[in-house]
Order: sequence, then C-alpha cells, then structure tokens
Amino acid sequence: MTASLHCLMGFVYWTVFLVLCVATVRISQVATGKAASGDFPAGEKHGGDMYWRLNRAHANCLENLPIFAAVVLVAAAIGYGSDLFDNLARVFVFARVGQSLVHIASASEAAMSVRMAMYGTQVVCVVWMALQLSMG
Repeated sequence: MTASLHCLMGFVYWTVFLVLCVATVRISQVATGKAASGDFPAGEKHGGDMYWRLNRAHANCLENLPIFAAVVLVAAAIGYGSDLFDNLARVFVFARVGQSLVHIASASEAAMSVRMAMYGTQVVCVVWMALQLSMG
C-alpha cells in the first residue's frame, strides 16, 4: 500500500475517531438523563461550545474526505506514485488533524487564523496532488 493510501486510511480513522467522540458525548448525556435522544437536531447548534466545535470538526472531515479520497484513489487506480505526491498527502492529513484539534480547543480569533492556515494548506496540497495526476 502506498504512503498516500496510508494517509487516506489515517484520514478515515481520524474521522471515525471524531464521530465516536461525538457519539460518546451524546450517549453519556442521554444515559445520565441530561438530554433526550432527540435533543441533537442536525444542522442546529446544540450542546456546549466545545461539544459543538467537536461536532463541526467531524462535519468538516466528512466534507473534505471525499475530495482527498478521490485524488488518492485515482492515483492508486492509474498506478501513479511519487515522493512529492506522498509527501503532499502526509502534509494534508497532518494539517487536517491539526485543524480539527485547534477547532475543538478554541473559537478565538487566533485559533480561527490557525484553522484557516491549516485549511489553506490542505487545499494547496489536494490541488497540487490533482494537478500531478492531470499532468501525468
């Protein structure tokens, strides 16, 4: 398995970890009687600030996973590989995990600036990876 495929699996594991964290909070809230099972409406802010940031960090991963997966899987399907491609995949995943951690930790202006920089890094990486595939 290529390094970029390992990175894709790392992104998948990270996304699953975040949903398990969300589920743990929800289950504990319901189990302790602090919330009913219907108290978690999709698309509406609910729960405490940190929980909501965790929820949004998970949603952000779900929004970006298909794009990264498509690029990595096309590379695998056509047998494309290079050290640069693999390194961009690594940087992408590190930036994604970092963005999630900062998102969960804080909603401050400084944190939002760091998150934006990490997201920008991901965009640059995935576009560069896609361009490598397009140019052969």
